[in-house]
Amino acid sequence: MESNTQASWTPEAGPDAAAARERPLEIRFTGSGSEYFRIWVVNLLLSIVTLSLYRPWAKLRRLRYFYANTMIDGHALDFHGNPWKMLRGYLLVGAMLVCYSVAGRFSPTAALVALLILAVLWPALLRASMQFRLANTSWRGLRFRFSGNLGGAYAALLPMFVPALALAVMGLGVTDRQHPPSWYLKDFGLVMLATVLVMPLAWWNFKRYQHDHFGLGQWHTKLTTGAGSVYLLCLKVIGVTLLSFLVVFIALSVGGGVLWVTAWGGRSPEWAHNKALVSALTLFLGLVFYFFALMVPMPYATSRAQNLIWSHTRSDAVSFRSNLAFGALLKLTLKNWLLMVVTLGLYYPFATAASYRLRVESITPQLSGDLDQLQAQAAGGVPDASGDAAGDLFGIDIGL
Repeated sequence: MESNTQASWTPEAGPDAAAARERPLEIRFTGSGSEYFRIWVVNLLLSIVTLSLYRPWAKLRRLRYFYANTMIDGHALDFHGNPWKMLRGYLLVGAMLVCYSVAGRFSPTAALVALLILAVLWPALLRASMQFRLANTSWRGLRFRFSGNLGGAYAALLPMFVPALALAVMGLGVTDRQHPPSWYLKDFGLVMLATVLVMPLAWWNFKRYQHDHFGLGQWHTKLTTGAGSVYLLCLKVIGVTLLSFLVVFIALSVGGGVLWVTAWGGRSPEWAHNKALVSALTLFLGLVFYFFALMVPMPYATSRAQNLIWSHTRSDAVSFRSNLAFGALLKLTLKNWLLMVVTLGLYYPFATAASYRLRVESITPQLSGDLDQLQAQAAGGVPDASGDAAGDLFGIDIGL
């Protein structure tokens, strides 16, 4: 449970006065892709040999590497997780997903029952996982914590299951899946439309549950942006997506037109005899342009979402500024995908390290509190709930 002495950020505390005392804490990632490559190869081979049972130990090694090389104000993070508890969570979630998959092969009713069980258990498991992760993460000898309660977890996560549950219930009335009745197609469209309209609200509700309950010592964070900002971001993402496809469509139309006019216009007779080659080249260019059209919205959404959420996360002693540039992330994303294709996936650990560095180093905590006082209070016995968090429910990690 949270300590009664725990403070929280309030607008009345005087943000202008606090800003004058703020001190930026630099975040640096000192790791490299070549170092992580060795860890990644060993993890991959041992996971294959053990039929993926080694994955909790692989995850532990990965987290410890990235945390040990994440320096905040010159001090590294550390992870203290128990791989056996992580294995327990891994097996539990794997068993749940297998049961759901098997149930779906028997009957729609069995699939609905399995989905209901998954919806009932998942919020509790996810809350326990977040508690486990933060309670086993430390900085300057202090353990982080996640103090969200069980009711908040269900309020945040159950709405995300509503569309799937609605479709599962509708599926009970369909006897022929190859030729569904007209009412099913109509209701399916309505459910999907409602999902698109409500999903930004559900995502904001989940992020609020997360960022309202991060803690370090007696410090406690709060998300200060509303759902309207998330809907505005979604509209911008939709606009960028449509613009990307429009640009690609125009470029493809012009390029394809020039290619076909050249091939069949008599100016290049040798090309006119290779219609199959021209068609294949046109298809290839179309796929390339389509790939680039998809690559633009993802970095845009990622960068803007990180900046929105973290720049509005604060406590009475710490605020955050996130300046993840869309252009830098787009350039890195294109580079990573290109090199992963060329190397048949072997560039993945280098891409992971580079992406982590860019995203983490774009966040700057702004400290207005006293770290020495925080450590003194922790050493003096101020409870930080890390012990309760680590042992809550199953005390597991389910793969966040």
